[in-house]
Amino acid sequence: MLFLYNLTLYIAGFFLRIVALFSPKIKLFVEGRKNVFSTLEDKIKPTDKTIWFHSASLGEYEQGLPVIEKIKEKHPSHKIIVTFFSPSGYEVRKNNTVADVTIYLPLDTKKNAKKFMQLVHPELAFFIKYEFWLNYLKELETNKIPTYLISGIFRDNQMFFKWYGGFYRKALKAFTYFFVQNEKSKQKVESLGFNNVIVSGDTRFDRVNAILERDNSLDFIQNFKNNQPVIVIGSSWPKDEALISEYINQAPENVKFIIAPHNIKPDQISDLQSKITKSTVLFSEKENKDLASYNVFIIDTVGLLTKIYSYGTIAYVGGGFGNPGIHNILEPATFGIPIVIGPNYSNFAEAVSLVELKGCTIISNFKELKGAFDHLLSDNSFFNEKSEICKSFIQNNKGATETIMKIVNKAL
Repeated sequence: MLFLYNLTLYIAGFFLRIVALFSPKIKLFVEGRKNVFSTLEDKIKPTDKTIWFHSASLGEYEQGLPVIEKIKEKHPSHKIIVTFFSPSGYEVRKNNTVADVTIYLPLDTKKNAKKFMQLVHPELAFFIKYEFWLNYLKELETNKIPTYLISGIFRDNQMFFKWYGGFYRKALKAFTYFFVQNEKSKQKVESLGFNNVIVSGDTRFDRVNAILERDNSLDFIQNFKNNQPVIVIGSSWPKDEALISEYINQAPENVKFIIAPHNIKPDQISDLQSKITKSTVLFSEKENKDLASYNVFIIDTVGLLTKIYSYGTIAYVGGGFGNPGIHNILEPATFGIPIVIGPNYSNFAEAVSLVELKGCTIISNFKELKGAFDHLLSDNSFFNEKSEICKSFIQNNKGATETIMKIVNKAL
């Protein structure tokens, strides 16, 4: 089976180069990996002490960031190497300041894994949440490098739990510790014969809790809000926006809306604007405008949503009508904002938990959306109850980073 795994990777690498001729995203995936080894040779000396973190994409990077920052703080002499699999993570965070080297992870061939390990020679390695690359794990195990999975999630549909997944189960021997998010994941790993499993929780709770300690002020959002209730629509997709725009057009005049779409391409922004009948202003056109006079503020840029949530009365988090599902609900929750989402959320443990606690409302059509918003806006007792649930949810689940660091510090 391992032979087939390696053969598949070589075939995939060949076809990706062809697809890259027609797909901008795949082109980034292929082109971004061309200079990885020369970059490593240039930035890492054989005498350097290094620690390697691998994240699939942006969400996993943010999940691992509390641990990366804590290790950098406690062990400043080590170089931090961060790798990404996906362009959507690398392109956004390639210029981060916490890592000494940020690169794409070369495809998981035997040759690439061996060369990568020789150049990086990490003292410790971390995989964040998931992505189990067999040749890299084999090299880590062979070189006896302490390896940790942080904020891990294990489910029945993963390869480890299939009758044909023996070669994947064997790869898990590379891990020194599995730091998992919940008891169910712990039980799943233990069912494979491993006892080096610790329920640490999800490091993202530490990440979002730290947001409260920074300056989240945005003068232009304060001016727009003008002491009125604001519904913040974060990371919305067209299916979300179809419902949202219908509600906006009939909402009370004193209710304002901030929309931060997932996709900010001009044609999609224009399409969104065309659906809204109330006065609308774009972030890119906000200069010299009386922002307080507008009902709707469309954020056609990136990087502001977290701070914008701090001004919200209610948050609608998009993605719940698509696959794989909703975007980050923890950021609005940390500000104690009641949250409304679409129906596709079951793949996200934090959303499942917050729904069970009744801090997050699920809607599947316009009638339910209107009912959720209207109830939160009109019933102060109901609103305060939801707000407190969200705030407590974050506070009660923080601490994963500290749990992880107690173990990791012993290896350095």
